[in-house]
Amino acid sequence: MTILHRGFDTLTLAVQANIPAELFDHLDAERERADLERQDVLVEYNGIHLHLKSHGGHGYRFIASGGPHGATWFFKKPNPKDAWGIRVNFGSTFLALNGLGAAKAHLEMVTAALGIRYGADDISISRADFCVDILAPHFELNPEQFVMHSSAGRRDFVKETDKAVHGRSGRTTSVTVGSSRNRQVIVYDKRAEIIHSGKAHWWEIWNMELRRNGLSEVDPKCADSSRVWRVEFRAGKDLLKDRWNIRTWAQFFDRFGDLCRETGEVVRYTEPNATDCNRARWPNHLIWELACSEMNGDLMEMRSGCDPNPLKEVHKEQQVSIILRNVLGCTVTLAALRGVQYSELPGFFQTTADELTHKTRLHPEKVAKQLEDARNRYVFL
Repeated sequence: MTILHRGFDTLTLAVQANIPAELFDHLDAERERADLERQDVLVEYNGIHLHLKSHGGHGYRFIASGGPHGATWFFKKPNPKDAWGIRVNFGSTFLALNGLGAAKAHLEMVTAALGIRYGADDISISRADFCVDILAPHFELNPEQFVMHSSAGRRDFVKETDKAVHGRSGRTTSVTVGSSRNRQVIVYDKRAEIIHSGKAHWWEIWNMELRRNGLSEVDPKCADSSRVWRVEFRAGKDLLKDRWNIRTWAQFFDRFGDLCRETGEVVRYTEPNATDCNRARWPNHLIWELACSEMNGDLMEMRSGCDPNPLKEVHKEQQVSIILRNVLGCTVTLAALRGVQYSELPGFFQTTADELTHKTRLHPEKVAKQLEDARNRYVFL
């Protein structure tokens, strides 16, 4: 078994502050534009670029994204009776590439540029997910090997009824224990998940770690040798605040490591002992020992060390590949509707290109707007 990655996968927090009136007016006008155009629009404010949605949600008037290499921002309409006017979510790509310290710095940089002022105690962390990716081609996940302490149900709401199991092709691919608002543990086939979701950049993150240690890269096409399992500890709002009194950055840095250590004791993945019918006495499985030991290090600057620029190229090429497949599929369908034979396709492709050129010349302003919208849509790549 080989460690490929360790670090935070999700971080969500609230800020006790309201956006300035000038920023509200700017975003409100841009949201009307997004509503008219029925799409996200690229907005700029004091050097900060965000994709603004045409709608709000969950009590927030504005939802804006900095792309996979930024954060997602939720802003309420300024209200003196509601001081907690901002919510921020950092996703897996940002945290894997940059780490927790960079997330804190990014939050401070963007809020300062947007004119948002707050103090050290005006932060409330509401969710934190920490993961370890382990190359384990021969590992087989068995739901019956999870052990929850007898007191866990009362203390942490982690009990047998909170266990969800998923699988395919006669094998278990994911087991989740606990609830998202409290303490949750999930072990799942990360290789299968990234193939299904198209997150190809994870192969580069993992392979860079292998190269750094002088090991052979994993081949995405070979399932038998590239099976990667993720062990993930998730801490929700109830666990962070009610049990651990974690709210601010200082409290988070000081106590989250101990929270993870406790999680690895409250919920365990074990190695069966045929001579002992009491599962509580079974020893930890090697994959569990590896994951828990990796969670005991310094959490502040944990990052993959991977250069984000090649990963942006991976994202870009992935989008290009998808669009090319769609263009080919649509053009072939158009050929079928027009009665074109297979041998006539090359000529039909050229004819179609000529038609598109002609339509572009007929509606230059419309096509120019479409080009600009597309450029804005992929600006973060």
